[in-house]
Amino acid sequence: MSQPQDRAVYSGGSDGAPPTPPPGGYRTSRVPTGPSAGRPVAVPAEGRVRPSVGSVVVLAVAGVFAFVLLIMWAAGATSAIYSVAMLVLQLALVVAVIAVAVSARGRSFGSIALAIILLVNVGTIGAASAVSRPPTTAAVADPEADYWAAYPGIRYQTTDEILARLSLEDATSEGDSVLAAIRAGLTDRFGYEWVQGVAGTTRNERNGYGGESMLVSYDSGNWSTAEAIGDHEQKLAAMDAIDDVLLDYGYSDLYSLNDPANGFDPDFLERLYGSADIRTQAVWEWVSVDGSGVIRIYATLVDLSGDDDGTFRAIREGQVADSGEPLEGLRISVYAPEVLSEADVDEFLERMADYPE
Repeated sequence: MSQPQDRAVYSGGSDGAPPTPPPGGYRTSRVPTGPSAGRPVAVPAEGRVRPSVGSVVVLAVAGVFAFVLLIMWAAGATSAIYSVAMLVLQLALVVAVIAVAVSARGRSFGSIALAIILLVNVGTIGAASAVSRPPTTAAVADPEADYWAAYPGIRYQTTDEILARLSLEDATSEGDSVLAAIRAGLTDRFGYEWVQGVAGTTRNERNGYGGESMLVSYDSGNWSTAEAIGDHEQKLAAMDAIDDVLLDYGYSDLYSLNDPANGFDPDFLERLYGSADIRTQAVWEWVSVDGSGVIRIYATLVDLSGDDDGTFRAIREGQVADSGEPLEGLRISVYAPEVLSEADVDEFLERMADYPE
């Protein structure tokens, strides 16, 4: 049969022939050899681990907590960010994150939640809020922003709420009375002598609009025992004696920020107080609040026998360098945020009249 006229015919030789294959043949045309020849190649598959319900909840709570802190930062609510409640809430959240992250099903979401907490936490947001300042003169003038930056009160607080609060003078007077009663009670019971540190100070609070309000925070400075307190039972007895005085003044019992029994993360306790064991800690920190929630009494006890590497000694030496306080012992102080001086009430009302309630 004759070939079709429109198709080339190979008749021998090199004319019309395909090119010679390379040595060893074409890569894709090699025939597999050996025991696996002709068998399909198995590709390992990784199974997906479904996240646990707990990890999902913890991630959601971490996101909400971070969002709330950002809102408080935007409002300039520094004292609220540094409150005991916010600190306890963050520590509880850290414990929950660690609890879910130890399991395979919670590791993924737990790691994300931990990253959120580390990025947006009380320390970083509180510091950012405290150091924020009104726009500089080099910025573009904004009359509206300047108007609110001069707001004499604190955002979200009414004039009546501010005036109903203890005044700076009342907070100072009551704080001095409580501290004097504590010193007398501990001296009568244990024979302690006391050393006064630097004088009390005040600092203007942020107003929530990028400026400073007329309200201030008051820090009484410290009163410290002249002697160290190393015995564990005596430390507890001293705190009990302070509680007895606070009860007479209508304050809450002292709350321990360093006690692992209160659910704090061990790493947190080791970093701030030297150990997760209350018996070997270099620092104890306890706090009480008055019935109005304005005045806080702090009782801090330093025992450097638990400071193995000298870290807390160096910190304490820096703290007392110009105060004359001893390195070790019990110190007590008063802190009252967001209070208004009686001498500033008239000016406060006059300036507040320029702003809508």
